[in-house]
Amino acid sequence: MDRRIKLRHLEAFVEISRQRSLKRAAEVLNLTQPAISKTLKELEEVLQTPLMHRNRGGVRMTPGGEVFLQSAISSLSALEQGLTGLRRMRDGGPARIAVGALPSVAARVLPLASQRFGALLPEATLYFEDGPHGYLMDRLRQAALDLVVGRMGPPASMKGVSFVQLYSETVAMVVRPGHPLGAGMRLADLQDWPVIFPAKGSAIRPLVDRLLMAEGIAGLPNRVETVSGAYGRELARSTDAIWIISEGVVAADIAAGILRKLPVDAGLTAGPVGIMTRADEEPKILVRHFRQAVRDAVAALEL
Repeated sequence: MDRRIKLRHLEAFVEISRQRSLKRAAEVLNLTQPAISKTLKELEEVLQTPLMHRNRGGVRMTPGGEVFLQSAISSLSALEQGLTGLRRMRDGGPARIAVGALPSVAARVLPLASQRFGALLPEATLYFEDGPHGYLMDRLRQAALDLVVGRMGPPASMKGVSFVQLYSETVAMVVRPGHPLGAGMRLADLQDWPVIFPAKGSAIRPLVDRLLMAEGIAGLPNRVETVSGAYGRELARSTDAIWIISEGVVAADIAAGILRKLPVDAGLTAGPVGIMTRADEEPKILVRHFRQAVRDAVAALEL
């Protein structure tokens, strides 16, 4: 092996191939675009082979790049497995990553992301917890969690946190099949039915409050406030309650016909969903791998 090939060359090349973009790969690796472009050029000079074609639309692999890519991925994977084994010997247990997720991501994205992460690093232990936004942000700042995946919260709650957006999500209002409310529902109708409402401290609560205020709805007299998906799902399925919740939490229920989405314009509740890490800390290797697993899951789900 040519001694001029460094780990940074392989990491940059593999990440560019994943992102199909120098800019996005640079963001993932916390580099500038000129720096990652220079790293790729150095690797091509060492190999004496062009690996990628660059254009305004992104990058495209050359035949030589396709050949070298699989070896580069295998090399990085083998190195990561070796590092994981060393950590296990040093710490007396397997490498561990602690992940927090808001309910919408926990229900839709995290299962697939954890599968992809486990396939790449089977020796690593994934610790997972969900909860309301404020709670998870506190856990992240206290270093009890390595990263949090979910909807961006109000500016005050994001102090000291770095956020990278994955997709945008709105709030849904769902009911059981056969509920008396039909296609002609108006937001004002919420005042006439029991409502399962997002609790204070949840990321969507200010957005739902804003939506109701825009319609002149001062309050909902018959409501239960909760962030419990299990409680909300059961109450919505077994009663006439209307559940106001992030769409990701109930996407599978809607697709399966277990719950029905009411035809309400909730555009005002749209907000970014992304990955949150501590702003003052360089993410460790396991965090970087899990972030990529989340990105791959989002792409696979076409969110």
